[in-house]
Amino acid sequence: MAEFIPQPSCADPHETSSLSVNDAQQRIEQLLTPLNGWQKVALRDALDQVLQQTIISPINVPAYDNSAMDGYAINGADIKADSFTVTQVGIAYAGQAYTGQVQAGECIRIMTGAMVPEECDTVIMQEHVEVIGKQITVHGEHQLGQNVRLSGEDLSSGDTVLNPGHRITPADLGLIASLGIAEVQIKQKLKVAFFSTGDELRSLGDSLEKGQIYDSNRYTLYGMLKRLDVDIIDMGVVPDQKQALREALLLASQQADVVITSGGVSVGDADYVKEMLAELGQVDFWKIAMKPGRPLAFGKINDSLFFGLPGNPVSVMVTFYQFVTPALLKLSGETNRLKRTMQIECISQIRKRPGRFEFQRGILFEDEHGNSKVKITGEQGSGILRSMSIANCFILLEEQCDGIAPNTVVTVQPFAGLI
Repeated sequence: MAEFIPQPSCADPHETSSLSVNDAQQRIEQLLTPLNGWQKVALRDALDQVLQQTIISPINVPAYDNSAMDGYAINGADIKADSFTVTQVGIAYAGQAYTGQVQAGECIRIMTGAMVPEECDTVIMQEHVEVIGKQITVHGEHQLGQNVRLSGEDLSSGDTVLNPGHRITPADLGLIASLGIAEVQIKQKLKVAFFSTGDELRSLGDSLEKGQIYDSNRYTLYGMLKRLDVDIIDMGVVPDQKQALREALLLASQQADVVITSGGVSVGDADYVKEMLAELGQVDFWKIAMKPGRPLAFGKINDSLFFGLPGNPVSVMVTFYQFVTPALLKLSGETNRLKRTMQIECISQIRKRPGRFEFQRGILFEDEHGNSKVKITGEQGSGILRSMSIANCFILLEEQCDGIAPNTVVTVQPFAGLI
């Protein structure tokens, strides 16, 4: 009898045919070309969208010198080292400028946001003056130019305000509105089709028979895609049948820029995703030296990018955040998002064998002294979805790491920085 030679599996610490996490990310990056389409929308509808145009300021902001305080506008030449008295000759409100002249030794009452007269260059806070009729006595030390917001100190006419590829925030809405711009050009939304594979999967509301489970992956994927603000095409559950899978992949590739599946990318007898991808398009890679998430198929079907994610729920989320999210952001045209990591002391002992990059689920917290610490969520099996629900970060362990002792500083990737 011939000697039995076991095949590589996800239990192996390392496989020579597996890509590193970094190499896989770079391979994906090389195949990405941002979409060119765009549309013009009303400013309020642009929130969280990716900017297509360069925003140039058509005006100075502020448009005129104005007061930063309620007080009295004076000519700085009248300032004395000790207290001094000036005569009030008028008043200026926001939107109602004082139209008279302000001579030496004179002042006007001025409200926050009101235009500062040409003859004035300094505003004294009302709390620093004594008022007797029209005589305003100023106390304390004061400086030329204080409490005046100069024309163009925020933005000057012709300044570049925002560049293409910027995802528009609430602050940006106000900034663009301050320029008088009512409409902006945004990148077109990505269309993303996704479905789950598996004969054992049932939809919510169905009753379960032996060997069946509810399809949780579609809900997780929907939530992650929703936060990326793409057009979502939910194609439901596709059974483990070659023809059904072939038809679903072709239909998805005709409708979407990106196709995502969960399950069916391993080496089981009913795992057909990789085979169908090779038949209908191209396979760039399908194994990564990571845990969880080793089986990840990536390639193209027609003109659509394809991500075949693993079936285990934690693996779905890990691979989505590490590979799919950056790809979708770049395809959407976004250029300025950073993946934030930090160095934090881990109070847990973590067991690990060298050979694969691991994404342990962690909980960032503050100890009794206000110091940031991290701990693991408990059992780290790829089927324990609760570990993602209670976690707020990944603990990143490099391939060569052979375990972590308590109170060791580790690299942490907060979920808040992923999307």
